[in-house]
Amino acid sequence: MASSRLAKGLKRGEDGVVRCWWPGDREDYCEYHDAEWGLPVDDDHRLFEKICLEGFQSGLSWLTILRKRDNFRRAFSGFDFAKVARFNKRSVERLLGDAGIVRHRGKIESTINNAKRACALADEYGSVGTYLWRFEPPAKARPKRMTHAAAMKLTKTDESTALSKDLRARGWSFVGPTTSYAFMQAMGMVNDHLEGCAFRANVEAHRRAFTRP
Repeated sequence: MASSRLAKGLKRGEDGVVRCWWPGDREDYCEYHDAEWGLPVDDDHRLFEKICLEGFQSGLSWLTILRKRDNFRRAFSGFDFAKVARFNKRSVERLLGDAGIVRHRGKIESTINNAKRACALADEYGSVGTYLWRFEPPAKARPKRMTHAAAMKLTKTDESTALSKDLRARGWSFVGPTTSYAFMQAMGMVNDHLEGCAFRANVEAHRRAFTRP
C-alpha cells in the first residue's frame, strides 16, 4: 500500500528505504546509488576513472560496468592517468585478452589517448578536477523540482554539451554530451536524486559543504 502512494520514479526497496527507481532491488546497485552516486568528487583519479568507464558503458548498462569496476581498476593501474598514458601496443593486446573487462579495442585505445589528454589538462589547470568543475551548471539552469519527468528530460544539457565539445577539441574521445552528463550526475556536479529519495538531502548537504577545486 505504501509503495503505491510514492511519486513516479521512486521505489521502496526490500529494506524499506525509498530510492530513485533505477537501482531496483539489486544490492550492489543500491549500494552504489546510496553511497556514491551524486556525491561530489574532486580526486583526479576518480574523475578520470568515471569518465573512462562512462565511455566503456556506451551500448551497455552501467550495472555491467559497475560489476567489472575492480577488474578495470586493476587493468588500468587504478586509473592513474600518468601511468595509463605510458601504455603501448603491447598493453592494448594485454587488455584485449583480459576477460574481466570490456574487450573493445576502440574503447581501450580511447582510454590510453584520454590519459595523455588528462595529463595535459593537469599541467594546464593544476588538476583535472579544476578543469572539469568549471562546467558545473548554475543553480538557475536546474529544474526547480527533480521529479521523474524532469529527470527524463536531462539526458544532456547545455553544460554537458559544452564539456563534450571542449574535451573533443582537446583530443578526447568517447565523451559525447550524454556520456558527459552521466559523468556529471555521478560525480556530484548536479544532484539528480529525485525529490522524495532518501539520499537527495544527503547529497545536497555534501554539495553545499564541498570546496570546488
